[in-house]
Amino acid sequence: MEGKLNHFDAAGNAVMVDVTAKAPTLRTAVAEGTIRVSRPVLEAIASGATSKGDVLGVARVAGIMAAKRTSELIPLCHPLMLTHVSVDFELLEEDCAVRARCTVKLSGKTGVEMEALTGVSAALLTVYDMCKALDKTMELTGIHLVHKEGGKSGVFHRG
Repeated sequence: MEGKLNHFDAAGNAVMVDVTAKAPTLRTAVAEGTIRVSRPVLEAIASGATSKGDVLGVARVAGIMAAKRTSELIPLCHPLMLTHVSVDFELLEEDCAVRARCTVKLSGKTGVEMEALTGVSAALLTVYDMCKALDKTMELTGIHLVHKEGGKSGVFHRG
């Protein structure tokens, strides 16, 4: 473990971390995850042949929206003025899966890891929602932080 848990006070009460005295720095976080799908679902996504339309286009917008609203979902996250959010997808033919990657940036006093993780999660959930009529056995897997930089803790890159 890297250090103490900072969302608790000395008495063990949950608290929002006080970032008032921190200087703003450029902060970036990248998260990714995968949804395993059936071959017919992967083909429908690739060809745009689902009844609900452009699955990855809608999932991209959902991921961006979710990243922007993370503080409404995760109780102790600070509301942030994000300056960049992107969600990109890769079709993994051999694994019969879709990989999503969410990148979030800002200049601020607190990191954006939770926003990147929330964005990628919502994007993958949207793929599930749009394709569930074809296959309810889809599985979200491997959602994780890939990279973060900025702030006191510096650079993290998952090896």
